[in-house]
Formats: sequence, structure tokens, C-alpha cells
Amino acid sequence: MTGPGTANIDEQPRICFIGGGNMARSLIGGLVHAGVAVARIDVAEPNADLRTALAHDFGVGVHVRGADAARDADAVVLAIKPQVMKAVCAELRDVAQRRKPVIVSIAAGMRLDQIDAWLGGGMTIVRCMPNTPALIGAGASGLCANARTDAAQRKMAQSILDAAGVSVWIDDEALMDTVTALSGSGPAYFFVLVEALEDAAVAQGLPRAAARTLATQTCLGAGRMLCEDGAAPGVLRERVTSPNGTTQAALESFAANRLREVVAAAVAAATKRGVELSAQLD
Repeated sequence: MTGPGTANIDEQPRICFIGGGNMARSLIGGLVHAGVAVARIDVAEPNADLRTALAHDFGVGVHVRGADAARDADAVVLAIKPQVMKAVCAELRDVAQRRKPVIVSIAAGMRLDQIDAWLGGGMTIVRCMPNTPALIGAGASGLCANARTDAAQRKMAQSILDAAGVSVWIDDEALMDTVTALSGSGPAYFFVLVEALEDAAVAQGLPRAAARTLATQTCLGAGRMLCEDGAAPGVLRERVTSPNGTTQAALESFAANRLREVVAAAVAAATKRGVELSAQLD
């Protein structure tokens, strides 16, 4: 099976998005940038303004009903809220059973078996957890597939998510709640850190505009070093920490205030909440 970027348009898979919100827009934009023909992409979105914007901005086919958008699809991306997943799957059930497309769900907390049951069973499903930096092409996604998903179908699903960042396969679905707590919710943790750095610098007398610029660029630079250097975070930390210097003083304060324990508790709380949300929708 060929991937979305195949030069021959007729060999490209037909990709349907159910839901045309921000995450769908980011993936569609990435796919188009990667060379997917807009004629191979359809979107179902009940909001008329969003449909008009998608058609205008990308030239993709737009529909009101999911069944209409998915009627010829090779892959169906469920870019919807978990609370409406059951109803949307009920609408898609007949076309899904007829077409047997790869189902790619980016709805937080929705288990593979839940989606399969709501679609009538026997479906190939990939569960994904992207994050909001996908909106600027810098997303991080965890992917988990059910046993029916073959290598070509996994490749197709991954190519859709990779259009807006990078992705990692997770073998144990139970760990997807941890992925949600790490990378799905992670941007908010990062923003809190930048807010805290900015406020701390202002408290020391630095003008807020300068504090924000320096904090933001420092975090951007550190992130790029992590991506481009290849060294472990601990190694990079050691490189910037001089004995008895300013960085060591700050890190000792972090340790004394149990920063690692605070982060671990936050990730555990987010993981627990993900499990609860999934159970509520059974």
C-alpha cells in the first residue's frame, strides 16, 4: 500500500476526517504540504463556517454528514470529542462495515475496543494521542493499534500523524493514558513553567516584556538542543551546571522543594483522570 505522499494521485489513499476543528486542520495542512492531493481528502463538519473555511483554505471536499464523507475512504480520522464518539460511530457504522477503512482516532481516552464495538466490530483501528503543537507542525503523538492492523495500515496511520510532527508507537494500550498525561497534556506544563520563570524574573526587577522574551527563547533553545544534540537531558543539564555556580544553586533549590516529586504526582493525576474519563464512556 502506498503512503499519502505518493506522486501518483490515483494511488494515494482517500482520507476522511470526521470533525474539522483545529487538530483536523493541522493534519490536513500537513498532508497537503506533504503532497497529498486535496481531491483525496474529505471532511465532515456540522459547523457551516468551519466547512467553508476548510474548503476555501485547502480545497478539500466538505460534507455535513460523516457517512457521506467516508463513503470512499481508505482511512477515517475521528477528530471529535470523546463525548460524541458513540453517536458518530453509530452514524458511520454501515459505511465502515462496507468499506473496512483504517480507523484513526485522536479522541482522548477512547479505547480500541470501545470504538470497535460502536462501529459494529471487526475494524482496523489505530488510537492516537496528538498534542496542540501539531497546529504548527511540531506535534508529538503516541499511537497504538489493535491486532487486526497490518504493517501497511500502521504505516498509513503514522504518515497521517507524522504530517504534523513526530509519532511513537506504543505496544501496550494501557500506557496510552500515560502518553496523554505526558505529551497530550505536556504543553500546558511547559507553559506553566514559562509563566513561572517570567513571574520570578519580574519579581527580581526585570521588565515583563524582557522576561517573557528571554524565558520563551531560552525554552525554545533548550528544546532544540534536546532534539538536535541527541544527548540525554541529564547530560545536557550537567553541561550547563558549573560547580558552585548559579545553575547549581537553582537546581539545589528545585531538589529541596521536590520538583521531581511534584512532576511525578502531576503526571500520575493526569493518567488517573484519563482512565476515569474512558470508563465513564463505557
